[in-house]
Amino acid sequence: MTNEAIQEGGSSAHFAVFSSQNSNFRYTFNKIREVKSYRVGELFAAYRDILWDDGRHKYNVSSFIGEIDEILLGDRFSTFDQNTLDNLIGTLRQRGNSNATINRKMAALSKLLRKAHKMGDIHSLPEFRRQKERAGRIRFLERDEETRLFAAIRSRSEDAYRLSVFLVDSGCRLGEALGLIWNDIQEHRVSFWITKSGRSRTIPMTERVKEVIKLPPNTEGRRPKGPFTKLTQAQYRAIWNEAKTEVGLGADEQVVPHILRHTCASRLVQGGIDIRRVQMWLGHQTLSMTMRYAHLATNDLDGCVVVLEKPRGDEASSRSAQNCVFASPLTTPTSVPRKAKGPEPAKATSKRSKGK
Repeated sequence: MTNEAIQEGGSSAHFAVFSSQNSNFRYTFNKIREVKSYRVGELFAAYRDILWDDGRHKYNVSSFIGEIDEILLGDRFSTFDQNTLDNLIGTLRQRGNSNATINRKMAALSKLLRKAHKMGDIHSLPEFRRQKERAGRIRFLERDEETRLFAAIRSRSEDAYRLSVFLVDSGCRLGEALGLIWNDIQEHRVSFWITKSGRSRTIPMTERVKEVIKLPPNTEGRRPKGPFTKLTQAQYRAIWNEAKTEVGLGADEQVVPHILRHTCASRLVQGGIDIRRVQMWLGHQTLSMTMRYAHLATNDLDGCVVVLEKPRGDEASSRSAQNCVFASPLTTPTSVPRKAKGPEPAKATSKRSKGK
């Protein structure tokens, strides 16, 4: 097949069209881009305000990216290969980072690189593999710990006390509570619009929560924008740390404000609420996040103790106890009681006589 090259009449030198019987090729010369290289820190400066909202999470991401840029020695790149990523993960692990921490840092890096790749700043991406995380111990407050801690918080700030009660009964994140405005509270329910997952949710309020969202009667001046907007995260954490030290919990690194969310989830599961409803209450994006609390739902296993505590020789009693404990109305046939025998009805006699 012969191809005839035809220069478009009157066209500029920026492009040309080559045609044949079956194909038409257009080559554009004005879209050739210079390949540039960037540091991770430069990419973050360009896209941080687009990818992350202001708040504590954005602050953490800034710290993660800064550490990654420091590990990479500020090297510039136009492609981010797999070897670079593997060396980066290895260095983080040598520094004592757990797999959970590495996953959080890699999630931030992955989000940044995908945006840069989409915008044409870098030209290849590595495969980000999630590191296997151990199921760590979840710390939550006992009732007496809550009482002592909240009393110490209240002695320092009534607003911080009201916020603490709201957090433990709603299970929301600290940022979600501080971002509430009065329009988010309707009748007996509260709606969270500014969430980590980006999905709003609405939950009913306990009687305690209904009380603490009311402002104290001695509030002066204009009413604030929301029930807790007079506090900042830094102010609340400072009050929290002072109070926990006073009640003897200062050495426990897990007693941070987020423990109130764990406490709420643990109480829901221990109270018999199914995992799906707990997921909806907390606003978890995936069920796997909520499954961290599933081990607390042990009520269904109580019957096992009855069977194990029976003497080994008493097999009949053991089987009887097992049937009693684990019998389900959906799977166990129900025996229908027999009716008491009564006189049998008389047989109908034929109208015809035997002789006829």
